[in-house]
Amino acid sequence: MYYNIINSFLKGISAMLNKVKVNICGKEYTLQTEEEPSYIFSLARYVEKKINEITSSNTNVSQASAAVMVAFMAIDELNQTNRNLDNLRGELKEYVDEADRVTSERDNAVRELEIIKTKISQLEGNKKLKQLKDSI
Repeated sequence: MYYNIINSFLKGISAMLNKVKVNICGKEYTLQTEEEPSYIFSLARYVEKKINEITSSNTNVSQASAAVMVAFMAIDELNQTNRNLDNLRGELKEYVDEADRVTSERDNAVRELEIIKTKISQLEGNKKLKQLKDSI
């Protein structure tokens, strides 16, 4: 019973996926993906281009070895990009924290200014009262 439920669920998921056939260095691959076929084709062209760059510059390297090198280069680029993204997130957090601190300081300054304005008004009122008393 559970097998049928799981099987139905998996069939539903695979129905939502695009089946895309790509050709890389003369070998056909069928991929199931949620991505648009045009995107997958562009990735396949990029992989094939990189493999060809490696094999044409070094005739001793097989396509399989070149594919592994391309995979390493892609993972390296992904890791560096993630590292850069983490750094940017850290910088952004610092900017947000600084903005919060400055906003809090500004809010405190506005409150202090209102208190000072109130005290000035009270002092001016007291001054007028004293002038009235002195004139009597």
